[in-house]
Amino acid sequence: MADVHDVATRSRNMAAIRGANTKPELQVRRALHALGLRFRLHAKELPGKPDLVFPRHKAVVFVHGCFWHGHDCHLFKMPATRQEFWADKIGRNVANDNKAAAFLRVDGWRIGVVWECALKGRTKPDFGETMQALATWVRSTEPSITLRGK
Repeated sequence: MADVHDVATRSRNMAAIRGANTKPELQVRRALHALGLRFRLHAKELPGKPDLVFPRHKAVVFVHGCFWHGHDCHLFKMPATRQEFWADKIGRNVANDNKAAAFLRVDGWRIGVVWECALKGRTKPDFGETMQALATWVRSTEPSITLRGK
C-alpha cells in the first residue's frame, strides 16, 4: 500500500512543476518589458517553444532552470534517489534543448539562454546589468548569448 501512495505523491509533485510562467521567467519578462522590449510568449509553432520571442529582432530567449536542464553550476545537484531515472530525464531535456536550438538556427533565429543561476543563488551577477546585457543583445545582430552565474 505504501508503494501506491508514494507513486501517487510523486505524480502529484511532478504535476505541480511549471513549464511556463515560472518565477525566473516572470522576472526576465518584467525587466525586458520595462526596458522597452515587446515580445510574444511560448510560440508553439517554434521548436522548443521559446519562453520569449522577439519576431522584429529574429531572436528567442529561453529561461532555463539549472536543475531541469542539467546546468553545471551550484544550483544543480543530481538527486541521490532514482539516479538512473533523473539522469535519463535530464539527459532528454538537454538533448531536446540542443535539437530545438539547431532547428532555430537553421531557420535564422538568434538564441539567448538565461540560466536560473544568473537570477538567483550565491553566484548571481547584478540583475540590472544582466537584463541590460540581454536587452542589448536582443537589439543587436549577435547570434547568441548565454547568461549565467559568475
